[in-house]
Amino acid sequence: MILTTKIKIDIISDVVCPWCLVGYKRLEQAMQELGVEEKFELVWNPFELNPTMSLEGENAVDYLAKKYNMSVEKVKSFQATITKNGAELGFIFNYFDGMKTVNTRNAHILLDFAKEFGKQTELKMRLFTAHFTEQKDISNRHVLGQLIQSIGLDTDTFLAKLDDDSARQKVQDTEDYWHRQGVTAVPTMVFNNEAIMNGAYPIATYKQVLTDLLGK
Repeated sequence: MILTTKIKIDIISDVVCPWCLVGYKRLEQAMQELGVEEKFELVWNPFELNPTMSLEGENAVDYLAKKYNMSVEKVKSFQATITKNGAELGFIFNYFDGMKTVNTRNAHILLDFAKEFGKQTELKMRLFTAHFTEQKDISNRHVLGQLIQSIGLDTDTFLAKLDDDSARQKVQDTEDYWHRQGVTAVPTMVFNNEAIMNGAYPIATYKQVLTDLLGK
C-alpha cells in the first residue's frame, strides 16, 4: 500500500452548479499562488441539485425561475454575474437560449469511477466545460463517451458503469452520507475531515485556510 501524507479536501458538488466551478477555480488559484498543489488530495463527491430531473431535461432559465421563485430577468442577471466571475478566473460561461438543466446521475457515476484512475478532477473539469462552455448535453451517453475518450480513458468500460446497479447505488449512498453530515447546498468543501466551508469564497480566504492546514 502506498501511504500518502497529502491533506484531503472533499468537494461536494454538482456538475451543473456554476458556483461549484467558481469555488473550485478560486481554490485552485489559491493553491497555485502558494505553490502547494502537491500537498493536497482532492476528492469530488456527488450532490444532485435536481435528482428528479427527467432524462429530457428542462429549459434552464424557466426551471431555475420556478425552483427558486425568481423572475426570468433575475435568473439572467444571476447568469451575468456568474459569467463575470468565471471570466476573472479564466473560465467561459456560455449561457444560451434553450440551455437545459439536465439529470446528472450518470455524470456522477463516471466521476466516481474516474477516481480509480486518478482522473477525477480532469473529468470534472471536462464536464463543467462541456455543460457551461461547449453547450453540450452532459446527460447524453454519446457526449459522456466523448468526454471520457478525451481524457484518455476507455469509453466502453466507463459507459458500462452506467448500467451497473451497484455503481448507481454507490452514488446514492455517498449522497445520503453527505446529507446526513448536514450538507444541504453546494459547493461544500471539507478540509482534512474537519473544517467545513459552504459556498464559493475569495481566493484570499482559501489561501488562509490552506496555510493554516499546513501549519505555516
